[in-house]
Amino acid sequence: MEIHRMEMIYRVNVERCIACGKCELACAFAHGSEGKPAKTRINIFRRGPELGTPVVCFQCHDAACAAICPTQALVRNAATGAIEMVRERCILCRMCVAACPFGNMLWDEAYHRVQKCDLCGGDPKCVPFCPTHALEYVPADAAATRPEPLVREAV
Repeated sequence: MEIHRMEMIYRVNVERCIACGKCELACAFAHGSEGKPAKTRINIFRRGPELGTPVVCFQCHDAACAAICPTQALVRNAATGAIEMVRERCILCRMCVAACPFGNMLWDEAYHRVQKCDLCGGDPKCVPFCPTHALEYVPADAAATRPEPLVREAV
C-alpha cells in the first residue's frame, strides 16, 4: 500500500503580521547549537509600528540558487518540497547568495556557512510562535483561501 504525503504550503499573510519578531527568534534558536542562535532564515521587513512583512525563501520551482551551485549542494527534498543544503558538498563560494533574486540565501558569519529556509524538515518552527497566525503551514489545496484579516485596535 502506497502512502501519499499531502503537499503542504508555507503561507505568509502580510496583513496579519505585527512585526513582533517571534518568528525570527524561533528560527534562530531552532537552527543554532549549544545555546548559540544561528542567523534567522526568516526576516521581518518592518514597515511601521506593528506592521511587518515576513520575508522567507520561496522554494522556487526553478531555483537560481540551486542552478548556480557548482557542487549541487542545494537539492530539493522530495518529501517537503524545500530546497535544502547538503553541507558536505558546499564549498562556501556564496554564488547561491548572489544568485537568489529575492535575497533569501544568507551568509551566517557566526557559523561561517550559507543558510536558507529548509521548512524545518516539514515542521516550520516559526509557525507556532506567530501570535497572529500571519505564518501558516497549510495543505496546498487550502493555500488559496483567504485568511481572516487581523482586527487592529484604533490608535
